[in-house]
Amino acid sequence: MHKKLFIPGPVEVNPAVLEKMATPLIGHRTKDATALQQGISEKMQKVMATKNTIVLSTSSGSGLMEGAVRCFTKKRAAVFSIGAFGKRWYKMCTANGIPADIFESELGQITTPEMIEEALSTGKYDLITITQNETSTGIHNPMARLAEVYKKYPDVIVCVDTVSSMAGDFVPVDELGIDVCITSTQKCLGVPPGMAIAAVSDRAIEKAKTIENRGLYFDYVELVKFVKEKPYQYPSTPSLSHMFALDYQLDRILEEGLENRYARHKRLAAKVQEWAKTHGGLYSDPENLSVTVTCINNTTGHPFSDINKAMGEKGWLISNGYGDLKDKTFRVAHMADTTDEEMDALLKDLDEVLASL
Repeated sequence: MHKKLFIPGPVEVNPAVLEKMATPLIGHRTKDATALQQGISEKMQKVMATKNTIVLSTSSGSGLMEGAVRCFTKKRAAVFSIGAFGKRWYKMCTANGIPADIFESELGQITTPEMIEEALSTGKYDLITITQNETSTGIHNPMARLAEVYKKYPDVIVCVDTVSSMAGDFVPVDELGIDVCITSTQKCLGVPPGMAIAAVSDRAIEKAKTIENRGLYFDYVELVKFVKEKPYQYPSTPSLSHMFALDYQLDRILEEGLENRYARHKRLAAKVQEWAKTHGGLYSDPENLSVTVTCINNTTGHPFSDINKAMGEKGWLISNGYGDLKDKTFRVAHMADTTDEEMDALLKDLDEVLASL
């Protein structure tokens, strides 16, 4: 029996989107491939609210994240972490020999404007990384408030991880002054895992041209050069199968309407958050809760493995806590194409499971 995925990625994918993965392949250097990649780029610019260049990568989001710290750090990176995935940025820096400092918030708490001001006012850093949405704790950063601070430092390149939020939470890239905004297909976009997307500013690329040892596969300078000059081509063979699916899904997203999509994600989040308040409580800062995944304190008296096994028998898969929060919390995702009816049914079954254990 297939268990419907309510984990923080990969998500349940619409059958029609899955079918597009089986589209007969075309030559990746053909005009048809160029048209496909151009169409995706133009639609992603609408989703990301940006005029910046869109880069598509046959990789997870981690590939473009690692490429970003290599390509855009000349002096030192300031990594702002609100959980496991913020720490990942720092690990990428150290693994690549890039000077970096990490500024960690307590689990369940945001990066504050004061933290960014304190770091950037030193003049030590020419790149910052921010996690917009942290799935390990179910919290999202108040990007508009953070932008008020980092915009005062125009020489600093701003990299933002929106892997678990883009197309589910409103992240207007240009308005927020984000230079490198990275996401992946397998979460709010509702496409199988295996492709990452970045919106990259011209000023970031101009800076990257002055940096040596940027790597090869994830060299943003080379990627953007191909997109702009070929045009809409890539140095390496891309996953056209993912592109067929992504192109189709972007049509579905734009047909739903971005405002409607954001409203649906907020509505689903509110359902789960209300449920959580009477079943153990919310783990994170209630003023800055994620709209794509909820982290719930496990005060049920039952091991999560027992809860998930029973939910699996009803056809659902939810997620244990992550890292240090494993078995202390559990998580329910509400992203991509999830409907109100599905969310209501899952919570009803979760009530029945907890009552029966």
